[in-house]
Amino acid sequence: MDDFKRKTAEDMEKDVIFSHSVKAGKRIYYMDVRRTRKDEMYLSITESKKIVNGEGENAQVSFEKHKIFLYREDFSNFIDGLTRTISFIHEAEKLEAAVPAPESDETDATVPDSEASDFKIEF
Repeated sequence: MDDFKRKTAEDMEKDVIFSHSVKAGKRIYYMDVRRTRKDEMYLSITESKKIVNGEGENAQVSFEKHKIFLYREDFSNFIDGLTRTISFIHEAEKLEAAVPAPESDETDATVPDSEASDFKIEF
């Protein structure tokens, strides 16, 4: 059991071979390329959200983190799903801007595949 060693934060940082961050308000998205034990690369996406509890001198700052690990064999499906989802949002926003909102709460907005191709991510 002594041979088993948990990775420290410093050890984890050594595993990062490429990193990019995106600041978005109180959130920061970290996209890190890492290697598995079998030397295969994968993407680690971390959302870090700043949480402030209290006010003034009593304020305590902490960070809430969520991680997603994306492996090479899933890249195409992930990109396809992300592309379709972002296209849907763009199309829905165009429709909402052009048409007054309905009186009822029941809406079923779907975008046909032919209209969901405005947004593309290529790798």
